[in-house]
Amino acid sequence: MHDLNETQEIAVHHVEGPLLVLAGAGSGKTRIVTHRIAHLLSLGVPAHEILALTFTNKAAGEMRHRVQQLSHQFVLTCTFHSLAAKILRESIHEIGFSNHFTIYDEEDSVALIKNCLKSLGYDDDKSAVRSIKHAISHAKNALQFPSDLKKP
Repeated sequence: MHDLNETQEIAVHHVEGPLLVLAGAGSGKTRIVTHRIAHLLSLGVPAHEILALTFTNKAAGEMRHRVQQLSHQFVLTCTFHSLAAKILRESIHEIGFSNHFTIYDEEDSVALIKNCLKSLGYDDDKSAVRSIKHAISHAKNALQFPSDLKKP
């Protein structure tokens, strides 16, 4: 691990319990995490017992690639959102729903609301869309199903 400084080496070799790495952009956080994963694997920790989470698909891909280069093993490396989707797809049948679903992003949800408004003969102005998105968000946060809501 010749490309790590002394502080990074300490972090990589810390294996007893969790470790929080706080540092600025470009300071080597990904290098520390990937080398730590490789170190854990070299100590015999099974790859399926390690989960690497990050915020962006780009970072997850980079981390996955680096871990495979260092260890020649596959470690589940993904974003928080993709992990949640994976868990949903594997388990949603337990609560009576199909795992054939699509997760809409902001653009998709706005387009859907606009299409619904148009098909019902309403204007699809920004305030109406914003109001409907707010109502949907409130209902989801209150764990309400569409059938629980009052019809206009």
